[in-house]
Amino acid sequence: MSALAAVEAAGLTHSVVRHGPVGSVAEAAAARGVAVQDLVKTLVVRRADDDYLFVLVPGDRQISWPKLRALLGVNRLSMPDAATAKDVTGYERGTITPFGSARPWPVIADERLRGRQISLGAGERGVALQLAADAAVGALGATYADVTDPS
Repeated sequence: MSALAAVEAAGLTHSVVRHGPVGSVAEAAAARGVAVQDLVKTLVVRRADDDYLFVLVPGDRQISWPKLRALLGVNRLSMPDAATAKDVTGYERGTITPFGSARPWPVIADERLRGRQISLGAGERGVALQLAADAAVGALGATYADVTDPS
């Protein structure tokens, strides 16, 4: 199922923004007409073999590995290479979203997204979904937590 179809199936109010190629988070935010902190990076994190999760990170922040390890109660986490990320999500890097993923991995959203209108990838280059973070988190069965640090 495509990301757009998954969002529609979940009954989420959203808009789709199509834009040209971008080379950075700042360019993507500008192309989508949002503030950098409202552009959400969806990162795939590996806990163990065939055990992944999505982490939703505001554009002006980065994963805090110590915070994420503590939250998950693990000693080691890693990011898969691009080919593995595509295999486990169905999406290429730069387009990854939890919506319509090949497998429904758990989702953790940084708590700074709470109550915000966000923009996240829609599964293909130059296409973004804009929707309420709280509605997205609810539809995904995600958890809010403090898992980032300033970039």
